[in-house]
Amino acid sequence: MKRGRFRTKSGIVGLLALAIVSCKPQTQPAQPTAKLRPSDLQADLATPPEGDAKAALAEYIAANYDKRESQVEMRDGVKLFTTVYTPKNAAGPVPVMLKRTPYSVSPYGDSQMPTSLGPSETIARKGWIFVYQDVRGRFMSEGRFLNMTPHLSDADPTAVDESTDTYDTIAWLLDNVEGHNGRVGQWGISYPGFYAAAGMINAHPALRAVSPQAPIADWFFDDFHHHGAFFLPHAFNFLAVFGQRRRGATTQWPPRFQHGTTDGYAFFDALGPLKNANERYLHGEIAFWNAITEHPNYDAFWQSRNLLPHLHDVAPAVMTVGGWFDAEDLYGPLNIYQAIEAKDSDSSNMLVMGPWPHGGWARTTGRRLGNIDFGADTSAFYQSEIEARFFEHHLADGDDPKLPEAYVFETGRNRWRQFDAWPPATRERTLFFTDGALDESKPTAKSASDAYVSDPEHPVPFTEAIAERMTREYMTDDQRFAARRPDVLTYQTEALTEPLTIAGPLSATLHVSTTGQDADFVVKLIDVFPNDATMPDEDGTVRALSGYQMMVRSEVFRARFRDDYATPKPMKPGRVETVEVPLQDVLHTFEPGHRVMVQVQSTWFPLVDRNPQSWVPNIFDAEEADFISATHTVWRDAAHASHISFGELPSQ
Repeated sequence: MKRGRFRTKSGIVGLLALAIVSCKPQTQPAQPTAKLRPSDLQADLATPPEGDAKAALAEYIAANYDKRESQVEMRDGVKLFTTVYTPKNAAGPVPVMLKRTPYSVSPYGDSQMPTSLGPSETIARKGWIFVYQDVRGRFMSEGRFLNMTPHLSDADPTAVDESTDTYDTIAWLLDNVEGHNGRVGQWGISYPGFYAAAGMINAHPALRAVSPQAPIADWFFDDFHHHGAFFLPHAFNFLAVFGQRRRGATTQWPPRFQHGTTDGYAFFDALGPLKNANERYLHGEIAFWNAITEHPNYDAFWQSRNLLPHLHDVAPAVMTVGGWFDAEDLYGPLNIYQAIEAKDSDSSNMLVMGPWPHGGWARTTGRRLGNIDFGADTSAFYQSEIEARFFEHHLADGDDPKLPEAYVFETGRNRWRQFDAWPPATRERTLFFTDGALDESKPTAKSASDAYVSDPEHPVPFTEAIAERMTREYMTDDQRFAARRPDVLTYQTEALTEPLTIAGPLSATLHVSTTGQDADFVVKLIDVFPNDATMPDEDGTVRALSGYQMMVRSEVFRARFRDDYATPKPMKPGRVETVEVPLQDVLHTFEPGHRVMVQVQSTWFPLVDRNPQSWVPNIFDAEEADFISATHTVWRDAAHASHISFGELPSQ
C-alpha cells in the first residue's frame, strides 16, 4: 500500500492508531529557488544595544578608535585577513582582545567602523585593543577552509591547525601593534567559540584568558548530530549557505535560501528521504553535506574533528560559557569544561551556564525565552559581574573577583548559584516508569509495557510554531501538543509537596523492543505547572500558564548506535534491548504543586530526520520504500525497569 512519499508496511493497526491524531500538513509548499544566505549561526557578533544606546556606542567607537586592516602571514606562508581597532587616546598599555571567525570580520574597508566591539558594551568601552580575523579560506583570508579543523600539531610539529594559526597571529600582533600590555584575551560564540578553544591548546605565552562561548566541541554531538540522530533543518539551513564553495576572496555572504514557505514541517515533509536534498536543491555542490552523508557513523572523519582529547596542559585562564536552552551547542561548553578539568584540575577553569538560548548572553536581555520569564535581565548581570571581571582580572590587573568554579543559573527558582565544582555533590535519585506514572519504587510485575505505533508518514512535530528553522524557543515550549498524541508515552509524578532540585547530568534507561529493525527514542524531562500557575508577560501583565508543560531537557538517541557510535547494528524484532539516553546537564527546581513528567516518543520532526525503522546501512541513502511503520514497546517490569536517573541537590 502506498501513501504519500513513504511506503508503509505496518498494516491496519498503524493506520487506525494514527488516524486519531495527525499533524501532517494538508498542503504542499511552493518549490524554492536556489538562493542562499547565512543561517542563524552566522550572527555570532554581540548584538549592540538598540535605539539611542546603539547609536551612542557606534558614535563612541567612531570617535575613539582607529582601524587597520592587514594580511597576517602564518608559518606556512598563508595570509589571514586581520582587522585591528586601536584606541586613539589610551592612558597606557592596554590588553588585546582577539576573535577568530569563519563568519566575516565585516565591515570591510579602512573607513568603515563597526557599531560594536568585543563581547559586550561593557568591555567595548574599556578602551582596549580589539582584533578580528577571518580564518583560513573564509571571506578575505587565503588558504583552504576546513570545517572543524583537525588538531594535528601535537603529533606533527610541522602541521598547521587552529592552534598554530592563533599562536602565529598573537606573535604578529605583539610585534606589529603598538600600545598593548603584552596580554591577550580570546573569545567567540558558537563556531568562533571552537576557534577560541582550539587557540588555548599549546597557547602563546601572551594568551592569558580565553572564553569559549557556546563552543562546538565535536560535530557528531553538537549541532548536526545528537547520538547518531541527524538534526535536519539545522544542518540543511546552515550548510546550504555556509557550505557553499568560495570562489576567491570576498566580503559578501551568498543570498538566502528560499524555502518557498515559512512552514518548515511542510518543506521537510515534502523533501521525503534525505537523498532528495542533493537531487532537488544542493546538487552535490555542498562538500560538507556530502561528507555528512558519506560518514553516517562516528568514524575517523568525525573522530579527527573532536577537540576534546587535545585539551591538555591548557595554560590560559578559561571561562567556558553556555546556555541551558542552547538548541545548537549545549554539549560543547559542558564537555570542554569537563575535559580541561579532567586533564588538569589545578588549572584556572570555570563554567558559566545561564538561562539562555544560543548566544543569548550577548544577543538578548536573558529575561525570557518563549513563555518563560526568568525574573531579571540575566545577560546584563553576566556581562558586567562575570565576563568583564574575568577579563579585567587576567588581562588588566583588575581586582580578583573571586569567581567560583561554576556560576550557574537555577531555573525554576530563577537565581544564580555558585559551586566549587560542577556537577556539585548530589544524592542519586531514580524514578521508574509505571502505568502512566513515575515512582521511586522499582516495579515488581512479571510483565508490563507500553506500546505505540511510530509512522514516518505522521511524525510528531517538535514544536507548535510555524518556522522553517530549528526554533530557539522549542527547548521551553509547552509539550501538551505532544502529550495528547497516541505515539507519545507520558509518565508523571503526583504534585510535589516539597521542592525538588535536579543538578548535573541525567540519563534515561529504556528497555525497548520493536517490530522493525531500528528506531529513534526521544526522552523529554518536563516541569508540569499547577492549574493556578501564572507568568509575567513581556508587557508587564500576567499570563495564565495553567497546566503548562515546560520542557526542561530533552535528547534523542538513534538505537542503531546503542552499543557503539562507530559500528551500528540492527535491532532484532521482538527482542528487548537496552538503550541508554544521556541527557545534558541541568540545574532546575520543580516547585511544590508542580509535577515531574517524562515523555518518550520516536519522531521529532523536522528537528530530527525520520528513521526508516527498517534496516539500511546508511539512512542518507534510504529510499521511500525503506520507511515503514513500526510498533515500539517500552518495558517497565521487574526484569526490564525503564527509568530516569538524576542527582538531587538539598533544597535551600
